[in-house]
Amino acid sequence: MTESAQSTERKAIIGGAALNGFLEIPPAAQGIVVFAHGSGSSRFSKRNNEVAAFLRDARLGTYLFDLLTSDEEKVDAVTREHRFNIPLLSARLQGVIDWLVQRPEAAGHRIGLFGSSTGAAAALIAAAEMPGQVAAVVSRGGRVDLAGEALERVRSPTLLVVGGADFDVLQLNKAARERLQSVSELTVVDRATHLFEEPGALQEVATLTRNWFIKYLQPNHSGVSGRDH
Repeated sequence: MTESAQSTERKAIIGGAALNGFLEIPPAAQGIVVFAHGSGSSRFSKRNNEVAAFLRDARLGTYLFDLLTSDEEKVDAVTREHRFNIPLLSARLQGVIDWLVQRPEAAGHRIGLFGSSTGAAAALIAAAEMPGQVAAVVSRGGRVDLAGEALERVRSPTLLVVGGADFDVLQLNKAARERLQSVSELTVVDRATHLFEEPGALQEVATLTRNWFIKYLQPNHSGVSGRDH
C-alpha cells in the first residue's frame, strides 16, 4: 500500500443495502478504480488487494467493497444464489459509482472498473449503462459472457486478461470480445490458471491493469474512438 494514501473505511448505502468498503486515494491520484469482486469474494480478497496496492503505488485510488451485505453473504455461502445474480451485482455497482462520484475526496477523478469472475460481467453492464461515468474497464479471468446484450453497448476501453490455461474462460472471452464495439484488448497470461496463482502471474495482471488505467483514466483521454481489434 502507498504509505501516504488516505485509507478510510466507507460504507455505501445502496437501495437500503449497507455495503462495506475501503477507499484509499493517494495524493495527486490520477483516477479511482472500483473493484467488483467475483463469486463468493469480498473486499478482503487477497488477489484483488494485491492488485489494488500495486495500483496505489502508481497513484491510482482504489475502492474495494462488498457487493453483498453480511446477511446476503451468509445465505450465499450456502445457496450460492446471489453470486450469479448479475443484475443485482451490477445494480449495486452502479449505485456505488453514483455514491462515489459525490464524495468530496473523489471529486474530479475519472472512474475505472476492475472486475473478477462474475464481477467482470457486472462491471461491463455498469459501463454500458453509465458511459459518461465509467472511463475504462479491466476484467481478470472474467465471466464477461454473462454481461449478455450489454456487451454491444459498452463504450469504455476494455482490457480482458485471461490465463492461458483457463481454457473455457479464454474461449468465452474471445467470443465476448468479438461483440464489444469499444476499444478493447484480450491479453493471455501464459500458463496461468483461473486464479492466477502461478509465480509471477498476478504481478503480470497488476502491471497490465496499471498500464491500462494510467492510459485511459487521464483527464484528457476520451477512449471512445471505436474498436481496436
